[in-house]
Amino acid sequence: MSASVAGGRVDRLVEQAVLHAEEKVRAENRRQIGGLAASQGIYPASIQGLYDAAGAGAYHHKTVPAINIRGLTYEVARAVFRAALKHKVGAFIFEIARSEIGYTKQRPAEYAACILAAAIREAFQGPVFIQGDHFQMNQKRYAADPKQETESMKALIKEAVGAGFYNIDIDASTLVDLKKEGLEAQQAENCRVTAEMTRFIRSIEPEGVTISVGGEIGEVGKQNSTVADLRAFMSGYLALLGPGIKGISKISVQTGTTHGGVVLPDGKIASVNLAFDTLKELSQVARKEYGMSGAVQHGASTLPDEAFHLFPEVGTAEVHLATGFQNIIYESSHFPQDLMQTINQHLLKQYADERKSGDTEEQFLYKTRKKAFGDFKREMWSLPAENLKGIGAVLEERFSQLFQKLNVVNTAGLVKKYVAV
Repeated sequence: MSASVAGGRVDRLVEQAVLHAEEKVRAENRRQIGGLAASQGIYPASIQGLYDAAGAGAYHHKTVPAINIRGLTYEVARAVFRAALKHKVGAFIFEIARSEIGYTKQRPAEYAACILAAAIREAFQGPVFIQGDHFQMNQKRYAADPKQETESMKALIKEAVGAGFYNIDIDASTLVDLKKEGLEAQQAENCRVTAEMTRFIRSIEPEGVTISVGGEIGEVGKQNSTVADLRAFMSGYLALLGPGIKGISKISVQTGTTHGGVVLPDGKIASVNLAFDTLKELSQVARKEYGMSGAVQHGASTLPDEAFHLFPEVGTAEVHLATGFQNIIYESSHFPQDLMQTINQHLLKQYADERKSGDTEEQFLYKTRKKAFGDFKREMWSLPAENLKGIGAVLEERFSQLFQKLNVVNTAGLVKKYVAV
């Protein structure tokens, strides 16, 4: 089978896996993609082995990029794989958050199918790390009915693991109660829920797989995390986890960023003073005292370019990147302006009740346009080939830059050494 014929087959399979009206047809196409990926030496994997090596000091100064793809998932993932192959990168993660699954209308099985199809299309081989990002407990729903919110989270985790998400970030930082006296009391519910979810994940792991589980001590956009916060959380978490159960491999912290950045009235993003010293200290304690890979930085994709090389320098284990790629898609000269105008009018009407008083139109559209990936999924999938090619080229260049700045170039061998197959 020629490369062009094989590519055409994959294109058809993934399109049907995403857009066909019947679920049983979508499922069959996803099954075929999974089988084809396995036959080509492509498989969903856990990054646990690599993070264990980091915790043991086997390698240093490499920050794994975790890439959220909200739309054009197949095309964006193809750009990631092209950049990875160009630079021999093995240490990179594809992820989607609980909230993104909702508003982008991508269930885990669909998302995983797009990633694996992209790997096939670009002739990538080896482990592919797919992650549930910010599997976050909703504070209001939890307060109203903790059992129901807990069971909803477990159902999502089970669905994700079944789709090949062998990396799960539990975010119960929303349950931290700063009104309580003492750090242990403040972190208590976060500890309890994270431990319960870790035990649940261990109970449903596929044979031979140790899922990489992440925890979080500081809600992104709130006050900065401290070493005392980390120790209070880990003390409570490990006590509740129980003996013989593998704990978390990394810890997400707050160091001054917000998801998507702070939007100014003209729609531009405000500069951020990120606390790299805090990130360094937290990563050191995470590794030396608890054997984790280090701290995880969220909300980083809109930071200035000159910031990214600092993440590996201070020992950041992982950095989460999302909105910056969304911005590249929407702001690219290759994105049709007539579709952009249609999207903006839709957002202004459909989500008018979400507009905060004082928000300019530019601020509102910037904060809301992520939802268009779900509302306009079919239209974006059907963009002309030349537009998709142009957007893909710009994204590929951006991924190449990030791989270099985060110092994960030539990590394919490192991954092969430490990641179980």
